[in-house]
Amino acid sequence: MKDLIRGQNKINLKRIGFLRFKKIGDDYLITNDVGLFHYLSPSNFKKFVQGRLSIRSKLYKLLVGKGFIESKKSLKKRVSLFQVKTKNLLSRGPSLHIMAVTLRCNLRCVYCQASSRPLTEKKYDMSRAIAKKTVDFIFNTPCPNPTIEFQGGEPLVNWPVVKFIVEYSRKKAKEKNKMLTISIVSNLISMDEKKLEFLIKNGVHICTSLDGPREIHNKNRPYAQGDSYKITTSWIRKMQKIYADLEKKTKGRDKRTVGALATISTLSINNLKKIIDEYLKFGFYSIHLRPITYLGFGQAYQGERGYSAEKFIEKWKKALDYIISLNKKGINFYEREAWLMLQKILTDTFTGYTDLESPCGAVLGQILYNHDGQIYTCDEGRMLENDIFKLGEINRANYREIVLSKKTKTMLASSCLENTTCDLCVFRPYCGICPVRNYVYYGSLFPQIKNTDWCKIKITQFDYLFTKMKDPEIKRIFEKWVGLRTNKVKR
Repeated sequence: MKDLIRGQNKINLKRIGFLRFKKIGDDYLITNDVGLFHYLSPSNFKKFVQGRLSIRSKLYKLLVGKGFIESKKSLKKRVSLFQVKTKNLLSRGPSLHIMAVTLRCNLRCVYCQASSRPLTEKKYDMSRAIAKKTVDFIFNTPCPNPTIEFQGGEPLVNWPVVKFIVEYSRKKAKEKNKMLTISIVSNLISMDEKKLEFLIKNGVHICTSLDGPREIHNKNRPYAQGDSYKITTSWIRKMQKIYADLEKKTKGRDKRTVGALATISTLSINNLKKIIDEYLKFGFYSIHLRPITYLGFGQAYQGERGYSAEKFIEKWKKALDYIISLNKKGINFYEREAWLMLQKILTDTFTGYTDLESPCGAVLGQILYNHDGQIYTCDEGRMLENDIFKLGEINRANYREIVLSKKTKTMLASSCLENTTCDLCVFRPYCGICPVRNYVYYGSLFPQIKNTDWCKIKITQFDYLFTKMKDPEIKRIFEKWVGLRTNKVKR
């Protein structure tokens, strides 16, 4: 038998596949190129890498099944998994098309990364002509199920163009036989009954920002003319009632919900439990605890006004412990960053979350269309003071030229983890990097990744999740978060 060397119970060392490893607690975590993983005791790890593991053992068969020991069957499985995880990114074109229909905004958020402008400066609104050309461009890209997402500024202050884009894109989707999703990210300050009725009738998904209880939300997101928390939460309550009535009316077929995002400011970082409780109060099933992105006006928030990666991860772990304790009490609630990471760890699902892809999802997964018709690699790419991440202009844009441009190739090369120090990290199959943040924070598209705050945060988060999964009860909670039936999990 080819499996055997020096006797009948030895592994052929040539059949031990490529793996990455790290000691997690008392055991070794091993991962392979498609993200399958296993924990090995120190003695079994030593036997495995030295080829002394018995081929008659259950562990041997398990490692063959996961591709850590090569066989025709395991190779076929790994190739199939690789295709599933990369086919959307590599062959279907960008699915997320972000339209910044205005830079004007009615709030002055302390961490604003979009460099929002006063309401009086209408020159920062997207025109109807640019909007039409942008929608035409979007529908000439190859993705069969595009998403158009309205961003700003505050998109509702340019309502006529938002309304036009919704109607025109629905018409184009029908003509092109494409399945279109439309979403809007709004602070809801400019919402009214007619706008809401139109958005709901046209199937537009609505997401807002809720930074926590009133005292935190209003300090993070001040509104000169009133109480931003009161306005935002009143519309959240109203939409929740409308969606609940729709679900009842359609007998469960229409399950739309309003989404909410929290940005963790210096004020927020010490109040994560209060913020989680606020989300529970409003009936949300999850929260995304996102650190500040120091882009746009948010660059002024760095230094003494910000917080360290170490502080963020300390508070994030405590927040996760609290969320896990809620789940143990039967309260279904999850943290979205952990959920996205667990999707990559525990399932074969393509998440589409560009921050955890290699290469990142810029251009391949998303494109940003600015108010003035300028096209950027991604939402973050338009937030710089220069045009290093600008790909072209909508009046002269050609999709093929954009995808094959030198900037796109540079963006992809600078966001690939292959042939970097990351390539040997045990968490490599689940992680990614953002070239825009690297350029802004470190002045290079190719910084020493291990020294970046991003790497510090991600390594600690993955460490935390893999450590927690060694507890069977917590692993079942995580599996429930990602929708797995625990008796069918084979990872």
